[in-house]
Amino acid sequence: MQIGTNIRNWGPTATPDIIAGCARVADESTLDSIWINDHVALPAGDWENDYGIPDDMGDILDPLGVLTFFAGITKRIALGTGVLIAPYRPPLLTAKWLATVQVLSNERFLMGVGPGYLTEEFKALGVPKSRRGRITDETLAFLREAFASEVIESNGQAVYFKPRPARPPLYIGGSPDVAIPRAVKLGEGWIPVMQTPEDLKPQIARMHAMAEQAGRGRLGTIMMKTLPLDDRNAAIEMAQAYKDSGVDHLVHTQGVTGVEEFADVVGALTSDIGPAMNPS
Repeated sequence: MQIGTNIRNWGPTATPDIIAGCARVADESTLDSIWINDHVALPAGDWENDYGIPDDMGDILDPLGVLTFFAGITKRIALGTGVLIAPYRPPLLTAKWLATVQVLSNERFLMGVGPGYLTEEFKALGVPKSRRGRITDETLAFLREAFASEVIESNGQAVYFKPRPARPPLYIGGSPDVAIPRAVKLGEGWIPVMQTPEDLKPQIARMHAMAEQAGRGRLGTIMMKTLPLDDRNAAIEMAQAYKDSGVDHLVHTQGVTGVEEFADVVGALTSDIGPAMNPS
């Protein structure tokens, strides 16, 4: 099982020095991946914060801009979005961003993608939230076509799509009833939301069965979860439970105060969690 962690592209630590320092620490370790989030602009005034977005989110850096930055200062670690909200961006511009990050990172991009949920962000962007599922499917289909063809059609205009590196794998975020069929049709795997190992196991088995029936290869599962690193035995036990459920890639999510604390987190993941999940 691969092991990754997040770097917050928002809040008080979303500064050039801190995020660059964290990215370099991760890149110099044996960690497999680093991941960032996607919000454009949180609402001003009162709003229904159903998902518990932190009050100190503060400054928010664009995820694709941050990944481009990371591509230039790292050499080997995979760079992921957990997840990019497909309806927030036009398909052609999204494809161009993906191609750019792929070229600059030597094809290390892992694209987690989802339909989004925050009503106020959709309103601010002028995108009908009621169409988010359809827009997500259209964007995913466009991305697959763009990376497969030198000439593509966008809004009735044929254009060259260059550069055209290898398409990054597309991991679909969301609840199993929606995300799994979308992953089977248009992606390379699933990023579950708030699922226990017990919940995940039958869902992952269902995804593999659906993929086999559709003539697809094996799809991956990337789980984002905060491990209790203060209790290493409990953290290893939790990671093992997710591995046993069928998770291929476990991403530890945690806020830190700076590069030094981030290095401690990476140390715990690479010295204890990773070896326990992947014994030699």
